[in-house]
Amino acid sequence: MTRLVGFYPGSFDPLTNGHLDVIERACKIVDTLVVAVGVNPSKKPLFSHADRIELLRQTLEPVGERTATEFKIVEFTGLMVNAARANGAKLIIRGLRDTTDYNFEMQMVGMNAQMAPELQTVFLPSSPYVRHISATLVREIAQLGGDISAFVPLNVLKALKSV
Repeated sequence: MTRLVGFYPGSFDPLTNGHLDVIERACKIVDTLVVAVGVNPSKKPLFSHADRIELLRQTLEPVGERTATEFKIVEFTGLMVNAARANGAKLIIRGLRDTTDYNFEMQMVGMNAQMAPELQTVFLPSSPYVRHISATLVREIAQLGGDISAFVPLNVLKALKSV
């Protein structure tokens, strides 16, 4: 049986409940979801690459069991479409919070379609209860000592307290 493979790229620094919302919903349309942690050498991440992958692994294991979705967690550098192809994906999964995301993502869809016309992008609008969550804001709140417990999974909250 051919399995439908989706590709969900991001920095996941940190993994948020917004990311999990997109992942949970993607599980309803793909059999295998490649969660791809991008490496951007021009950014200084809060968590190391290895830590982000481990936090994803810990968080996604029960999601996979509950949804019967196979997860593959990978890292990538360079063009996302090349990483999606290399991992056998047919769909690129992108979450949308608002029109700002939509405008940016539409530009990316156009560029990606030119480079990889065999890949299709699927937008999953964020659920209302997580629409306001962004990893950037979560990082800032955490660094300023604020309570981020409503915005991240428990294992990420514990990891953030030790950073």
